Amino acid sequence: MTTISWWNLLWCLLPIAMVCGLYVRWHSNPKDVLVSSARMVIQLIGVGYLLVFLFNTPSPWISLGVISVMLSAASWIAVRPVKGLAGYLPAAALGLFVSVALHLFLSLKMVLGVEHWYTPNVLIPLAGMYFASTMNAISLCAERYHTEIGQNQSIHQARFTAFNTAMIPQINSLLAVGLVALPGMMTGQILSGVSPLIAVRYQIMIMAMLLGSSGLGIAVFLLWMARQHTSSSPAAKKTAD
Repeated sequence: MTTISWWNLLWCLLPIAMVCGLYVRWHSNPKDVLVSSARMVIQLIGVGYLLVFLFNTPSPWISLGVISVMLSAASWIAVRPVKGLAGYLPAAALGLFVSVALHLFLSLKMVLGVEHWYTPNVLIPLAGMYFASTMNAISLCAERYHTEIGQNQSIHQARFTAFNTAMIPQINSLLAVGLVALPGMMTGQILSGVSPLIAVRYQIMIMAMLLGSSGLGIAVFLLWMARQHTSSSPAAKKTAD
């Protein structure tokens, strides 16, 4: 597999500059793009060094610590569209924890059959994918649920609309895989020399787990929020179920 030099990597500044130019051209502020791009680079370089350390010193406690940091960060990012509103952060954290924990168990023990669940080079990449997908789903769900409740929709209707809206990207990804694009994990394995037929099996596992993790995470989030709204507004109890 070809190694990318740091100098060649500088070409990646071109698409970032292009998007910033579009922001400026359309009289918008490119600050978010610049800040998020800079954070992406710093975070990935940092995690690269961290993963080298983790792979060389596997430990259940260190792995749990890393997963806890990922859970905290994912929870905070998930509620960014409704930042500051009461109840959303614990609901997101619970949804992420329940869904990702279950699907990590299914992946590590039932599908892959790893001997030690805390094996860093398996646990952390899978946890990262599951957290990211579920985080994005909950974020879409939170924004839509808040909007629907703000428009005086019933809890049942708000929950229905939010769930369906948040699941659109998940359904689209299932429909598009293999036809529109090869997903990241499968592409990475093929580029590293793994047989496409082996890469396909891994990708099927990933796609199924991402679908389940996102769906369950959204459901737990919505159930928590509906329960909170019902308990704070007795008049809503009739429409919560």
